[in-house]
Amino acid sequence: MEAIDRERLPRHIAIIMDGNGRWARERGFTRIKGHKAAINAVQSVVKACIELKVEHLTLFAFSTENWKRPPQETGTLMALLRQYLRMEFKTVDQYDVRLHAIGAIDQLGTGIQKDLARVVKATEHHRGMLFNLALNYSGRSDIIHAIQTLYKSGKDLSQLTEGEFNQWLSTAGQPDPDLVIRTSGEYRISNFLLWQIAYSEIWVTKTYWPDFGRADLYRAISDYQNRNRRFGGI
Repeated sequence: MEAIDRERLPRHIAIIMDGNGRWARERGFTRIKGHKAAINAVQSVVKACIELKVEHLTLFAFSTENWKRPPQETGTLMALLRQYLRMEFKTVDQYDVRLHAIGAIDQLGTGIQKDLARVVKATEHHRGMLFNLALNYSGRSDIIHAIQTLYKSGKDLSQLTEGEFNQWLSTAGQPDPDLVIRTSGEYRISNFLLWQIAYSEIWVTKTYWPDFGRADLYRAISDYQNRNRRFGGI
């Protein structure tokens, strides 16, 4: 496993979890089995980030574009998400993790909304890692919603600063991701945290999400720590 400097960890890690379907197809399984296998990877990475004391973790679980998939698949994904929330509640509670859901949550089914609300409410006073679960999320919609809310507030937009605008996004009060990880070898950001990842370091691995584990996370962090972040400077 890669050696990492625990004094120079990224404060915020964001992950685009990709490759469940291809993982399943290459093994002769259904896509649904790939999504089920992905839960183990989520549990492994969340636990590793807790142990490393990463301050913020964001997982891109379901995009607004994912509704284009067959109804059976999206229905299974929602059912698996509800299962995960029930399974992981003890973990997030035990380790003082605070769950925060971002995205158009009000457009999801009533059952999943209730499950999310229950865990979010139960962990709202926790002071450990802040775990953002991006569900029915769109980076463009996040920006548009922030603009609409700002307009309705009556704020003088001519004097708006980037720092102020940050406070109207779904990740308000959080640092921007330092490290963005994408699995399955795809070199695109898929409408994920478009404003927030302006200066993020991006690390892509060919590993499919169901096979992604602690060793992969450590490799990503090690690579991040060996980069020189210039933020547009020299």
